[in-house]
Amino acid sequence: MAGNNELVNIMTDMTGQYNRVVMVSQFENLAAYEQSWEKYKEDSEAMKKMTEAMKGYQDMYLTGSREIYQTW
Repeated sequence: MAGNNELVNIMTDMTGQYNRVVMVSQFENLAAYEQSWEKYKEDSEAMKKMTEAMKGYQDMYLTGSREIYQTW
């Protein structure tokens, strides 16, 4: 996640059934958040490296979720 300008903090919680990783990001609005995910769809060299680094990481997990919170 190095070089990600939107990323504020990363927290982990390894209790329970799922390895929880909380990534705190800051965006102007939800549209800016959605636009930031477009880079993950690209077939760039950086994405290929990240895919290779993460290979097999989620094999042991059966479930997961995504939650979006707005704070002010």
